Amino acid sequence: MFKTLKNIWHVEDLRKKILFTLFILIIYRIGSFVPVPGVNKDVLETANQSGDALMGLLNTFSGGALKNFSIFAISIYPYITASIIVQLLSMDVVPKFAEWAKQGEHGKKQLAQITRYGTVILALIQGFATSIGFNRIYGTQMMPNATFADYLLVAIILTAGTSFLMWLGEQITEKGIGNGISILIFAGIVAAIPGYITSTANSSFIQPDQVFLNILKVVIVLIVIVAIITAVIFVQQGIRKIPVQYAKRVVGNKMYGGQNTHIPLKINAAGVIPVIFAVSLLQFPVVLSSFWSTHDWAKWIAKYLAMDAPLGMLLYVVMIIGFTFFYTFVQMNPQQMADNMKKNGGYIPGIRPGKATEKYLTRVMSRLTMSGALFLAVISVMPVFFGALSGLPKEVQIGGTALLIVIGVALDTMKQIESQLIKRHYKGFINK
Repeated sequence: MFKTLKNIWHVEDLRKKILFTLFILIIYRIGSFVPVPGVNKDVLETANQSGDALMGLLNTFSGGALKNFSIFAISIYPYITASIIVQLLSMDVVPKFAEWAKQGEHGKKQLAQITRYGTVILALIQGFATSIGFNRIYGTQMMPNATFADYLLVAIILTAGTSFLMWLGEQITEKGIGNGISILIFAGIVAAIPGYITSTANSSFIQPDQVFLNILKVVIVLIVIVAIITAVIFVQQGIRKIPVQYAKRVVGNKMYGGQNTHIPLKINAAGVIPVIFAVSLLQFPVVLSSFWSTHDWAKWIAKYLAMDAPLGMLLYVVMIIGFTFFYTFVQMNPQQMADNMKKNGGYIPGIRPGKATEKYLTRVMSRLTMSGALFLAVISVMPVFFGALSGLPKEVQIGGTALLIVIGVALDTMKQIESQLIKRHYKGFINK
């Protein structure tokens, strides 16, 4: 591994990309500590320390920006929500969007522009909901004597912060090591890890007068974390190889085909995108309900749609499974795969080309995707049960989701770096 890290610095282009990405992440972390003017952030720090589940969730995925009520307080999640909406509308719901989705690079640019507009609109709504809702929840202590103009100013500042994060993510994707938005989420979660440790040390999980029991608890937690990391890597790297054989054909004086190959179908082809989507959608109505926090229906949403509530947990699991299937079949279309094989003279041994191949691929992908989706769901909710039984703080209880995102993004980034090394005849992290 150390030799691989040394090889990275020998490649000038890759070295520049990594340094550029680190520079962007430094800007991101500095912005997380720049407070919004006129806001008493001490109120939010107190709420976070009190074990508020919503505060713990939002603060974890913003890298502490919400606790500081910084310009990045609502993080990048309006962009993710806008991306989900645009992708859903591209599934033949809006004809123009569906047309753009089939137009290649030009269509992607058009959809990306629509996503940016949607991000600004959603960030403005969420900025209003966050400022007004939190101010009502904490008895106008966060923004004393606030007027509509004050709320509007805060909403605009938060919207500008989210827009800037969106731009930073795009810069990482274009000029850095890729996966810009995921890298920002990764950085926010990693930055929250010291807070996890502090919260755990100050919670009832640690008993000051029972040293041996405390050591035993810490060891068990570390074993569980290592087991989760191992299981996630095992599943994320797991594939099923579908054999494909190409018939020989003569074109002019040359013979093509005749070779045997395979289609690698991953157990979890969607990666951690379903988890990110599910978290974003689940927290959006909870944050939005805080806008009308004095109403009974808003209190019901805040209480029952929280991730540690039974209904919220159920919806979370359903959304993870649904988004896993959606994203997998958007990325890997069985019909398109079958058509491409047929056009190039390829076939799966024992399966007729065309419709039969499409049905076979759909069946295999559905089984693999269900396994991957259930795994993601179990890993995401398991720490909630484990944390509730052991007395871990609320923000630590949602650590399964955070751990999934961190591992998934780390694996994707490692693969991108490895592909760059292999192009230059260097060994990567995985190659022996």
